[in-house]
Amino acid sequence: MKQTIMRSMAFATCATLLFACTSGNEEPAPVKFSSYSAKQFFETTTISGTSINHDGSAILVHSDKTGIFNAYRYPTDGAEPVQLTHSTEESVWVIDWFPNDDRFLYAQDKGGDELDHVFVQELDGKVVDLTPGDNVKAYFSGWHQDGSHFYVATNERDNKQFDLYRYASDDYQREMVFENKDVMSLNTLSRDGQWLALSKNISNTDDDIYLYNINEQKLVNVSEPDLDASHSAVTFTKDNKSLIYSSDQQGEFRQLFEYVIANGEHKQLSNFKWDARGTMFSPNYGYQVTYINQDAKTVAKIVNTRTGKKVDINGLPPGDVLRVNFSNDEQQMSFMINSDTSPSNLYVYDLSRERLSRLTDSLNPAIDESVLVNSRVVRYESFDGLQIPGLLFKPKQASKDSKVPVLIMIHGGPGGQSRTGYSALRQHLINNGYAIFAANNRGSSGYGKTFYHLDDQKHGEDDLQDIVYAKKYLQTLDWVDSEKIGLIGGSYGGYLTMAGMAFTDEFAVGINIFGVTNWVRTLESIPPYWEAFRKSLYEELGDPATDKERLTRISPLFHADKISNPVLVVQGANDPRVLQIESDEMVAEMEKNGVAVEYVLFDDEGHGFAKKENRISASEAYLKFLQTYLK
Repeated sequence: MKQTIMRSMAFATCATLLFACTSGNEEPAPVKFSSYSAKQFFETTTISGTSINHDGSAILVHSDKTGIFNAYRYPTDGAEPVQLTHSTEESVWVIDWFPNDDRFLYAQDKGGDELDHVFVQELDGKVVDLTPGDNVKAYFSGWHQDGSHFYVATNERDNKQFDLYRYASDDYQREMVFENKDVMSLNTLSRDGQWLALSKNISNTDDDIYLYNINEQKLVNVSEPDLDASHSAVTFTKDNKSLIYSSDQQGEFRQLFEYVIANGEHKQLSNFKWDARGTMFSPNYGYQVTYINQDAKTVAKIVNTRTGKKVDINGLPPGDVLRVNFSNDEQQMSFMINSDTSPSNLYVYDLSRERLSRLTDSLNPAIDESVLVNSRVVRYESFDGLQIPGLLFKPKQASKDSKVPVLIMIHGGPGGQSRTGYSALRQHLINNGYAIFAANNRGSSGYGKTFYHLDDQKHGEDDLQDIVYAKKYLQTLDWVDSEKIGLIGGSYGGYLTMAGMAFTDEFAVGINIFGVTNWVRTLESIPPYWEAFRKSLYEELGDPATDKERLTRISPLFHADKISNPVLVVQGANDPRVLQIESDEMVAEMEKNGVAVEYVLFDDEGHGFAKKENRISASEAYLKFLQTYLK
C-alpha cells in the first residue's frame, strides 16, 4: 500500500449506535441502528462503462472489485463476468470495444498524474500502447463508420495543444489529419471522417465553433457572428450533413441546435427549462438519447426516431439513467442506474421483447440499504437575497431531541455542481451521525448562465458568503446542533473550506481535500494541456500577472494566522492541478500558529483517489477527525 499518513490517526470501526425519540419527560427508548465502517462502505463495487460488443454478447466495464480499476466483460445474458486486465498498480479506464471483434481500448495514467495514454488489448491479451512517450497526454476521439479507422488526439508535438491522428484498425498505423495550430479544443467527428468540429475559447462567456474539412483541409468558423455565447459541439446527424451543438445563446440554459453545413442555417432543436447536457444516437440512428440536468438530477429522454415515441421501460428502480448505449443491431440497450442510496448498477434492456435485466449488484451485501439516506433539494436566501440551492441529507438518527452535527460539503470546479447520486464517502459520514448539506453556491453550473457567472472575480468573497448563509439556514432546523457545523470539500471545494476557516470564525472544523491555498502559484502552474482555456480561467479567477494583489488577498496560505479551529488536510502527491506543496505549506503555517491540524498524504494518488484502500483510509481519517473535534 503506497500511502503515507502524517500525524497520528486511529481509525474507526463498525459499531451499533443507539438513538432515542422522546416526548416530554419520558425516558429515551433505545432503537437499534446499524452503523458501518468505511471499509464496509467501500467494499461496495464501483463500476462504469456500457459499450456493447460487435455481436451483442457482452458489455465492457471497468470495476474496482480487486481494489484497482480493471476491465471486465459482462455477458448480456447474465452469466458471470470475466476480468480482462489484471493491473495491480494503475487503474484501467475502459473506452470501447473494436467495432468488428473483441479487442478493446482503454486509458491509463501513472499514479494519478493525468498523463493518460490510449492502449489496445489484443484478442490474445497482448497490450499495445498507441500513444507512447514521456509527458504525453492522449484521448480517444471516435470511430470511422465502417470500423476501418479510429481517431486519437495527443499533445506529443506540442504539450499545450492536441493534434488529431487517424489509426488503422488492423495494424495501428497512423497519420496526422489535423495539426492544431491555434490552441483549439477538439470536440467531435462526423462518422464518415470528413468533418471535425472544434471550439475556440474567446472568453469565459464566449466559445466559437469551427468545422474542419479533413478531406479539403479547410477550417471555417460556423458560429453566428457577434454572438456572445457558450457553445459546444455534440454530434453529427446520420447523413453527416449537419452538426448538433449546445449553446446558451437563446437564454439562461443550454439548448440543442442544428447547424446545416450546406447553407449555414442554424435551427433550435430544444427548449428545456434546464440545461441540455448532451444528446447521442444509436448506431443506425433509430434511437436518440438526450440528457437534461434537472435540478441536480440527470433525466434521460430516450426516443424512437422512427416513431417519435418515448421509450418507456417498466420496472426501472428509482435513480438517474446514465451512459445509455446500444448494440449494433439496436435490439439491446445498456445503461447504468445510480441514486443517492444505490451505487451504479448495470442493466440491459431487450428492446424487441421489452425485457429488462440487471447484471450487477454493486452495494456491499453486508449493508442494509434501508439505513442509507436520500437527499432533499432545498433553497435558502443568501446575504443579497439570492436563492441558493443545495442537497440536504438528514441522518436517520437526527431529531429535535437528538440533534446532529452538520458538514457543509462544497463541490469542486469552481463551476461544478453538487448532484444526486451514490457516494460511499457521503453515506459513511451520514451513517455515522453527520448530516450533509451539499451546497450549490453561486458560480455552480446547472442553474443558468447568470447564476454561473455571479462569482467571477469574487471567489472567496460572495461564494463564501453563500456558505456562511448555508450555516445560518441549517441553524434554523430543529434537528441540527447549531454549534457543530463544519466544512468539507475537494479541489475548489477544498479552497472554499480553507477560506471559510481563514476568513470567518463561523465553522467548527474544516476538511480540505487537495484544495487550492495559494492562487498565485496554482494559476501560474496549471498543466500545459489546459492552454485552450487558460484565458477563460484567468478571466474567471484572475491573471496572476496582473491580479496578484487580489489573488494573494483571497489565498488562505497568506492568512493562516487567522485560522483557530481544527483542520484536516488530505492530498495526493502526484496531483498535477493542486500541487503537493500547496498542502505542505498550509499545514506548516497552521502548525506554526498552534492550530490543531492533521495531514494525510497519499504518495500514489493524484487529483482524486482511484485506489480503494486509499479511499478507505481517507474516509476513516475524516470520521476519526470529526469524532475527535466535532462530535
